[in-house]
Amino acid sequence: MFLTISTTGSPERPATDLGYLLHKHPGKTQAFSTSHGTAHVFYPEATAERCTAALLLEVDPVALVRRGQGKGRGGAPDAALAQYVNDRPYAASSLLAVALSGVFRTALKGQCALRPELPEQALPLRIEIPVLPARGGAGLVHRLFDPLGWDLVQAEAVPLDEQFPEWGDSRYVRLVLEGELRLADALRQLYVLLPVLDDAKHYWIAPDEVDKLLRAGDGWLATHPQNGLISSRYLARHKRLTQDAIERLELVRLAEADGSEVEELDNAVDETRDTEERPVPLAVQRREAILAALRAAGAQRVLDLGCGQGQLVQALLKDPAYTEIIGMDVSVRALHTAARRLRLERLGERLSSRVTLLQGSLAYTDKRLAGYDAAVLSEVIEHLDLERLPALEYVVFGSARPRTVLVTTPNVEYNVRWETLPAGHVRHGDHRFEWTREEFRAWADSVAVRHGYDVAYVPVGDDDPEVGPPTQMAVFTQIDTTTDSTTSPGTTADTTTTTDTPKEGEAA
Repeated sequence: MFLTISTTGSPERPATDLGYLLHKHPGKTQAFSTSHGTAHVFYPEATAERCTAALLLEVDPVALVRRGQGKGRGGAPDAALAQYVNDRPYAASSLLAVALSGVFRTALKGQCALRPELPEQALPLRIEIPVLPARGGAGLVHRLFDPLGWDLVQAEAVPLDEQFPEWGDSRYVRLVLEGELRLADALRQLYVLLPVLDDAKHYWIAPDEVDKLLRAGDGWLATHPQNGLISSRYLARHKRLTQDAIERLELVRLAEADGSEVEELDNAVDETRDTEERPVPLAVQRREAILAALRAAGAQRVLDLGCGQGQLVQALLKDPAYTEIIGMDVSVRALHTAARRLRLERLGERLSSRVTLLQGSLAYTDKRLAGYDAAVLSEVIEHLDLERLPALEYVVFGSARPRTVLVTTPNVEYNVRWETLPAGHVRHGDHRFEWTREEFRAWADSVAVRHGYDVAYVPVGDDDPEVGPPTQMAVFTQIDTTTDSTTSPGTTADTTTTTDTPKEGEAA
């Protein structure tokens, strides 16, 4: 049972980067134990111009029989030829799919700790499987792979015996796929479609197989024209599980078309048990307050500084009034999560041209941030040590200088209203401080004076008459965009920030 994955490259992006993605060194031959044999990974070629990784699965027929009498639920018909004589050691099937997920588990998840940018890049791939069972023939192979973005799908029938062509073709094909795809997407497609084409699995189908199918099919299965057939065969024609999978895939498709999350659509409740209106989460109220302030400011080009997992960027992208949206965060992991949330790889040209994700730190000046209508720092400042705030202040208000700046932060006075928050504890383990309303206003007022802004304060959430709102928001509006921050109203030409002004590329 054999599969090869090839890619080409250049001196700038060598093909041997494939080794980073697969987490297998091109200079080594490695072996991995599986429940039905041994999987070998090696590289027949590995140069900067071309690299090929091979997966060879040696199936132990005795182990196959002992673990399931050579078949699973729905059983492989060829396993019935004899206990130890069948096609399982030679033809790609669910055995190879399981080996693929075990040996290349990290690549399937789209993760690469050493080179985190690589999994998001589309590569010129060529995948070859010499012997692939295809119950439905070459036509079914094309119906399954053609909608998935491959430039070439070649399914060449394997003759029963080349010496006797009159015998005709077997049910096996030689599969070749070529195209520019993310490696993780290609591997997930193979993981699902190999057992689908074989129309058999070597293990018992349990309800958790639906979850496996949806995870591997994320981003492509919901909109696939053959998703019903794929679900049925992958789940060994188990009717109840197949129906469950199809219903959940339809929810995914509707959510993608609506630009929302599945949970937002799948929100049916038992009205006999849940008739009370549930409170709007504080995170949602905060996002709505920010959006309202941005609309009032007439902003079109917006910076989300400390964008995290991209919830605000996603909300901004839904409104065509925002023509350019920049999400910036210091965390690469958060940016990858934001990219998946936004489905950047699948956005149309019109939408993708409006949004950019950047890695950057608010402790350093960054010319990329200059010239925008508005900047948002939502629940950001409290994650910095207090001595780092002057650096952030200069980066945002002194260097980038957007017309409007929105800053939200927790109101520590409100913490007594959280029943589950022990006295004296901050709301999040990474918060370096949490300010009272007076402390926040003192800081914001001084920033506004130093840099030529007016500032107003907006409560977010339930404005408790004793302790105030759970979140406090400052709305900074530039007084005069042509006035330099060092000569803004309320200051003199000699006034400076409380720390030395950072220079481009230097830490503050």
